[in-house]
Amino acid sequence: MMKRILYVVVLAVMPWFSLSCEKESFVEDDGSVRLTFSCDTLTFDTVFTTMGSTTLRLTVTNGSSDNVMLSSVTLEGGRASRFRLNVDGDTSLVVRDVELLAHDSLFIFVQVNINPNDSTTPFLVSDAILFSNGQRLPLTAYGRNARYHIAPDGGVLHLSSQTWDATLPHIVVGNMWVDSLQTLTISPGAEVHFANDACLVLESTARLQARGSEEEPIVFTSLRHDGWYRFLPGQWGLIWFRDNSIGNVIDHAVVENGIGGLRLYPGAQLTLTNSIVRNMSDCGLVGQQATLNARNLLVYDCLTSFIALLGGNYEFRHSTFAGYWNYTSRELPTVVLTNYMALSDSVEGGDLERADFIDCIVWGSYNSGEVLLSFVDGYSSNHRFLNSIVRGGERDEDPLFSDPANDDYTLQEGSPAAGLGYEF
Repeated sequence: MMKRILYVVVLAVMPWFSLSCEKESFVEDDGSVRLTFSCDTLTFDTVFTTMGSTTLRLTVTNGSSDNVMLSSVTLEGGRASRFRLNVDGDTSLVVRDVELLAHDSLFIFVQVNINPNDSTTPFLVSDAILFSNGQRLPLTAYGRNARYHIAPDGGVLHLSSQTWDATLPHIVVGNMWVDSLQTLTISPGAEVHFANDACLVLESTARLQARGSEEEPIVFTSLRHDGWYRFLPGQWGLIWFRDNSIGNVIDHAVVENGIGGLRLYPGAQLTLTNSIVRNMSDCGLVGQQATLNARNLLVYDCLTSFIALLGGNYEFRHSTFAGYWNYTSRELPTVVLTNYMALSDSVEGGDLERADFIDCIVWGSYNSGEVLLSFVDGYSSNHRFLNSIVRGGERDEDPLFSDPANDDYTLQEGSPAAGLGYEF
């Protein structure tokens, strides 16, 4: 009796088991089924030669009710192509027998690495992804040649006196130290792109002469600018003026997308004019017992204080400090003035000889006010806000920026700050 029951159960299960093992049917790539793509052309932003690109993703969708078998997916340029594919994990030059079920998608990841040439301007590199059903997806990238300044792994590249011109962008990888008594001159229109955590350091008695112009500003920026990286803070380190780095000049420049912006140590001197500091994941400008003369300066989008002055001698004229950081909540107001620094086991003090803000705007979203004053006895704390609009200060009036959400800090018509702040 038991044998008969078992036999019946097996017979009942066999049809289901046989059905479940049937092979899916696929339409061969005869062009009868058209795939859809997430874009018409996969385009890379500027890619520096030899550096390699970011990875872009293409989504390929089979919107039909038929399963599709692609006998091949490959690059039109073959082995000579500067592009490389990863088709659902397969990085072969020709990916074969790609199954795409009905109403399903697959991902293709694309990178490009461009060889250097003699061009001093961006140049177009193109190819296409070929699908065996006859469809084609164009690929484009703009390549740029560059001059590379690369420190040894984990080390420092020491620079003697030299000029970085604007013929090609300059790529900084690692830490660049301008040695004592040496001068780094940067020409109008030059672009300096920093790789992750890279820094430019001015040693004691070294000098930076970065003199741009209104038509040809100098740009200190991140290496990556594709997509949201264009405005992403924290992509490189900072420009660091060490003790007694004197005679430094930055004029008509943009410093953006770093961690710490500009940092001045005791005895350092900097003249900073007609410039913008923005998109910093820490503080935009730190002065510690330093000397700074700034005119027509715009600082915005920094995580902590935008300017922190810890003793020293400073003057700001016609400058705007706009606190509208939107990535996380802000923990400090825009401007911090103090005459001491709290260390792990002690307090280090120093006279704030002068911190003058003349014809300036200090405004933002910090409700309790955009200036923090923190002083200890035994050291001077001289500071003044003259003819300036300051949130939380004596003249607390909304300056009516045109569109701070889109980085437009010009003033609306009828603004109470007319004639103050950064002169666009």
